[in-house]
Amino acid sequence: MTNLHITNLSPVTCNLSPEDYISIAALNQYAYCPHRCWRMFCAGEFIDNQYTIEGTSLHERVHTVGEINREDTWQVRAIWLKSDKYKLIGKSDLIEAENGEYYPIEYKRGRKGEWDNDEMQVCAQALCLEEMTGKTINTGYIYYAHSHQRQLVEINQELRQTAISIIASVQQLLFTGLMPTPIKTKRCDGCSLYASCLPQAIDKVRRYQEI
Repeated sequence: MTNLHITNLSPVTCNLSPEDYISIAALNQYAYCPHRCWRMFCAGEFIDNQYTIEGTSLHERVHTVGEINREDTWQVRAIWLKSDKYKLIGKSDLIEAENGEYYPIEYKRGRKGEWDNDEMQVCAQALCLEEMTGKTINTGYIYYAHSHQRQLVEINQELRQTAISIIASVQQLLFTGLMPTPIKTKRCDGCSLYASCLPQAIDKVRRYQEI
């Protein structure tokens, strides 16, 4: 199989330069909430709650480097993916290859939610795989631990364009270090950084100033 292993690569935080790579995981966080992305990748904040602990435990089990063959399917876990074109870098949960086709598979706790941020992460992995293997990646998957099922992610043109747009937004965020304003939405429920950004309080101050 194609050699995908890359070593001595690590994502950067704020004060991004044009030569620096951004973490694939940052796309997931930005798509979920730009303010959360800023707090994690610029301010260096991360607070555990039950959801993050469960997620970390899952990834610790998944991220055991290994390469195996299951009948006609080749699998490799916990390898670094990289794109020079998009300046992306990150560690995969699982890459599968079957009949010459590659599939990135991202592991998540719980079940499928309402948002598309996990799809952004899979698409970013696909962009890296395409550059590393020279093959077009049309399909990826998200494995949800709660349901023990894979969700199909179609790497179509619309998803690609959205991911590329978010890459540019994350690069700008990390280059400038400017904090996006926290906005209270349903996504705040269960966020481990909720107590830090207090979006409701900022919204109340803004309404008070407008009176």
